[in-house]
Amino acid sequence: MFTLIQLEYIVAVDTYRHFARAAEKCFVTQPTLSMQIRKLEDFLNVRIFDRTKQPVVPTDIGRQIIEQARRVLAEAGRLDELIKLHQGDLSGQLRIGIIPTLGPYLLPLFAGLFKKRFPAVTLTIEELITENIAERLRTDQLDAGIFVTPYGEAGIIEQPLFYEEMLVYAHAHHPFLQHGRVEVADLNQPDIWLLSDGHCFRNQVINLCSVSPGQRQELPFELEGGSLETLMRIIRREGGFTIIPELAAAELINEQPRRVLKFSDKTPVRQVSLCYSRNYVKYNLLQRLAETIIQSVPPQMRNATRGELVAWR
Repeated sequence: MFTLIQLEYIVAVDTYRHFARAAEKCFVTQPTLSMQIRKLEDFLNVRIFDRTKQPVVPTDIGRQIIEQARRVLAEAGRLDELIKLHQGDLSGQLRIGIIPTLGPYLLPLFAGLFKKRFPAVTLTIEELITENIAERLRTDQLDAGIFVTPYGEAGIIEQPLFYEEMLVYAHAHHPFLQHGRVEVADLNQPDIWLLSDGHCFRNQVINLCSVSPGQRQELPFELEGGSLETLMRIIRREGGFTIIPELAAAELINEQPRRVLKFSDKTPVRQVSLCYSRNYVKYNLLQRLAETIIQSVPPQMRNATRGELVAWR
């Protein structure tokens, strides 16, 4: 008969694609981990991993076994969650991934409050782009992600939290601010600054502005910007404009001169969701997290009909 420990070991090797790394994460020696996996393979009479390749990869049947192992471990984890829920015990660890265009602005609103409400919960947060969060959800390295949806992957559950307006941020002497109004059709301009590839917000801005991938930009220099803060600082000195989300704009309430402008013809928004794998275990903790986030954002951002969703995929 096989054990849950053996299933944990094969899932760890699949996640890290390295026996020594998997053993380290499972807090056992590599010989112990390898021996237990061999026992499982002998019991099932199949080879789960192709050890001739580096990094190690599952065999065809191994992929199916590992997928089933993830489901079995998730169901076993739910037993523990049921007992905790019955006993009123809200404790444990939550590993969360959050995208960089949300992290600096959303985390200060809810992280401290969540910790005060649930002091026995250890909250571990990483800033990652969406695709990296999704990959870590698939491999159970994260319990949940906070990113922009719809994402549209069958194995990931999306729970909408709020709807964030997209706004124009421009240099003080930019024509947009001089005129005091801007329409979406006005955005296809050569002086727009964009985040680097990989950011979902970059894709949303491109879709909103109808910017062609090869379109020539008339900027002082080329920048692969990884943060909104970098773009805004450059715009203040060099000119041009960009699009920023509502929570980022809220940080600029006292900035003088005022550089943020709403669109006059529509209200483009992005939907922010709490996302987790179909194999989720910590449902009760995730719901408490979702409630805290929703309560932490401005009331108008909870309205799903406040604007028009801008797709990014």
